[in-house]
Amino acid sequence: MTTSPANRFVIVARADPVICGHATEARNLAEAALDRGFDEVRIITWPIERLQQTGLPLKPLDRVLPYRDGIFVERPAPVGDYKVPDGRYLAGLTGRLVELFTDGVSTVCMSLYLSPHAIAVADAARVAVATGLPVNVATVAEAVGSDVTNVVRSSIKEGRLGAAAQVLSSFLEHDVCLAVSHYTRELILAEASEVDARHGTTFAQRCREMVSVSYPAVDTGSYLSLDPHEGDRVLGRRGLHRDGYVLFLSRLSPAKGVDDLISGFAISRASEKLRLVIAGSGPEGPWLRSVAAASAVADRIVFLDDVDDAEKPHLMAGSAAFVLPSKPLPDFVETFGIALVEKMLSGGGPVITTETGGIGEAVGDCAIFVPAGDPKAIAEALDRVGAMSREERKAMERRARIHAGQFDRAVIFDRVLRLLDADPLGQTAGR
Repeated sequence: MTTSPANRFVIVARADPVICGHATEARNLAEAALDRGFDEVRIITWPIERLQQTGLPLKPLDRVLPYRDGIFVERPAPVGDYKVPDGRYLAGLTGRLVELFTDGVSTVCMSLYLSPHAIAVADAARVAVATGLPVNVATVAEAVGSDVTNVVRSSIKEGRLGAAAQVLSSFLEHDVCLAVSHYTRELILAEASEVDARHGTTFAQRCREMVSVSYPAVDTGSYLSLDPHEGDRVLGRRGLHRDGYVLFLSRLSPAKGVDDLISGFAISRASEKLRLVIAGSGPEGPWLRSVAAASAVADRIVFLDDVDDAEKPHLMAGSAAFVLPSKPLPDFVETFGIALVEKMLSGGGPVITTETGGIGEAVGDCAIFVPAGDPKAIAEALDRVGAMSREERKAMERRARIHAGQFDRAVIFDRVLRLLDADPLGQTAGR
């Protein structure tokens, strides 16, 4: 006879194989929940075929790391047929949450991204209560920022109150409302204030009272104990050697500034002895390859679109510099920068980045900052790194690791649980 769990932690997110820092965060939160004594942890996410249809950048399926025992990944099938054109997958996800909320197990459910995940959780909680069955669930919603700019801002621009209200109302229905950075919180307040100014609503005041900052959860341990011999093997398989390349590792999209990096690398003295490794995939991939091919240093630029989670920290640790020259665009602003934290934990050469969005909160004073959209400044920063003494590099590496340690998944997870305990209207299920 199967014994029912006494408690459960549920995460609703775009999980692996999506190439996204918050897919990694979902894994980190799941493992932290196990470490903190939850009997069962479930990640509710999208079917593989649906993810493939969206055009999102995906890891090779055969290279996705397995989840720990005790973590169950569910991909609910769509509900209905062709007569329900776009809502079938969301109905499957929401329906499965209703089942989990009404099976008698005390549950904490956390969603990453407001639209559609927080909306699904809020809908499922309402439906669960409406069934008349016993419900013991506490809900947490984490706003990452791009969900606000992607839905709320565009809705304001188009004069569509309903769509903006759906996102903000669903967010505020949760027991705990989180933003991944102070920048993200201010972004939420600004957009909510704009909705209020246009329509006479009161979202901004409610967001000001309810939204707390909780940085993304990172598995610091997996970056702090790297085997240098394994690192050399990883680099060797890629035709690289330690301190012999500049690394970019993120999604290939306009806001990441990869075109600026290619231009800056081409005019730097660093390009004479280093290679530029651009690791990632995304909508700008083909165009960026053409930009690199037309560069005067085309033979020094390498694209990698199949880097897996096991390789990533070794590539970071072996780089002479890690560059993420993000720039603000109307539809996307970097609201934190999980990859930057991972790089600082991994060690190796300095981080070069911009002060776009919430990046400053991720790196503190442990990076070399350049203006967004400035290839010349990138070139100067690369040459500055090349002129650093070994002692300077090591000192910067130590400071960066200390700063990044604050984002450890256990620290972040415990803070979320404390916020649930402090909520006078909610109840901390699951413990």
